Amino acid sequence: MTSEEFPLTPLLDGAAGTVRPESDELRACMEVAADSSAPLEDRLSAYDDLIAAEVGDTPLTRSRNLERENGFRQLYLKFEGANPTGTHKDRIAFAQVYDALRRGFDTVTVATCGNFGTALSFAASLAGIRCVICIPGTYRTRRLEEMASYNAEIRRTEGDYEAAVVISQEVAEREEFYDANPGGANTPLQLLAYAEIANEIYDDLRDAPAAVAVPVSNGTCLAGIHRGFATLYRRGRTSRMPKLLAGSSHGKNPIVQSYLKGLNHCQDLDPASVRETPVNEPLINWHSYDGELALRAVQETDGWAGDASDREMLRQAKALREKEGLSVLPASTVGLSVLLGRHRTDPLPGDRYVVVLTGRR
Repeated sequence: MTSEEFPLTPLLDGAAGTVRPESDELRACMEVAADSSAPLEDRLSAYDDLIAAEVGDTPLTRSRNLERENGFRQLYLKFEGANPTGTHKDRIAFAQVYDALRRGFDTVTVATCGNFGTALSFAASLAGIRCVICIPGTYRTRRLEEMASYNAEIRRTEGDYEAAVVISQEVAEREEFYDANPGGANTPLQLLAYAEIANEIYDDLRDAPAAVAVPVSNGTCLAGIHRGFATLYRRGRTSRMPKLLAGSSHGKNPIVQSYLKGLNHCQDLDPASVRETPVNEPLINWHSYDGELALRAVQETDGWAGDASDREMLRQAKALREKEGLSVLPASTVGLSVLLGRHRTDPLPGDRYVVVLTGRR
């Protein structure tokens, strides 16, 4: 099925990635990891070295300009756009490709609207593994060219993102591919990968901040960060659990809407009520695959959730570019909007606050 059969929706989800590794050492690792004739132990070791060198350890910088402008004592920005393909999705993509390689899979598959497909196809290319991407036929993203450059096989699907997930899952079962989709058997692995964000924040601050604000779509990233801090707190490494804040597009995310309704479970939205725009697409869905985990994390930490309009996301992205020199996807700013919105109406205590920015323009 070709894209010409569908009315296309242009998206602004195309994060910019970094240049592929150039050092002789990393180039040698890439060659070994992708060599199907090499011993598996050597391939896994080489791929692990690539992960250590390229994924995570993203910058946590103090936002002094936003502090002064908004009356915060300390405000930090965790910039996930520093990952290889420009978003936090690299964390789970590389973790799952490593797992697929370890378990003997020769193909991985996922449904995507852009960023995750790019991350997975890049990670798979470095491991010499085939990647099959299912993408809704109505979506057009400039990241398709990147996926193709990493030799991913693109399969256009009918319906929305949720329908594409079902198709990708069916393909995985039928053709014995590794299923990298959210909400399945690999959820614990995805949560563990995102828990590293909490560990990195702790490494820099030496304790948990008062709150961590995170954009949510499926909720996996927020749930993983919560798990990371819960482990640190349980082991006595931090003095407290941070409040978890969830932000998403106005009226278009089940986690946020369920919180605002005071529900104790994540309730699906009416699919007909959810419409993507070039700005909000990375955030919206009528079903959040890890929504229950994310909503529970917000509630158990006495956090909160809120949403932002496209105009507000664009305004915050402009402010971050002008005041902090960061070029982020507008959708990345919703956590910041939720934090600032609460602070304006009910001033927060003088403390440390962290905002996770999940992608780069």
